[in-house]
Amino acid sequence: MPDADTVMALMREKAEVLRRLGYRLRIDLTDTEESVLLDATGPEPVIAAADAETEADSVLRLTSDNLGRLLDGKLSPMLAFSTGRLRVEGSKGVALKLASLLDEA
Repeated sequence: MPDADTVMALMREKAEVLRRLGYRLRIDLTDTEESVLLDATGPEPVIAAADAETEADSVLRLTSDNLGRLLDGKLSPMLAFSTGRLRVEGSKGVALKLASLLDEA
């Protein structure tokens, strides 16, 4: 099970693609109670630890294992959402854009 530091490292590997998101996205890891912020509103994405109160355009809630599988391309974002492994709060459009970017990476 990856922790927030591992998740941030995986996201940094995909920073070139993730920078095109153009929004602030917070990922809440439900099993470790950690949060990660992806702020892709500037010229370079900021990927950092956050807390559950950090403002974001969209919030994804899932386990660290499922997030690792999403980032590795081993779990489809649509399948994760439709089976309840991924919950989205805020803009669903931001989450859909992230899904399409992860498909490219």
